[in-house]
Amino acid sequence: MPDPSLPDDSSQTTESQPPETNVGGGRCRVRLADFLKWTGWCDTGGQAKAVIQAGEVCVNGQIETRRRRQLFDGDRVRFGGQEAVVDDKL
Repeated sequence: MPDPSLPDDSSQTTESQPPETNVGGGRCRVRLADFLKWTGWCDTGGQAKAVIQAGEVCVNGQIETRRRRQLFDGDRVRFGGQEAVVDDKL
């Protein structure tokens, strides 16, 4: 049984696991540019930055130009005729 007098270590992250933040009721999963690389839609961070800043990416039906935009479970990302939904299985 955990000792209640010790701090809870469950909020600590490792390098293989992205940090999660509770904001607006959803867990923050990944930044937009990282998501584009993870899906394979962009090969590099530079390419992801360019397509985002050019207004070629939509999040939840809205053009998004912030590459550091945080994505949450349930967000829909559309780019180049493809769409993906962020979920907690990332």
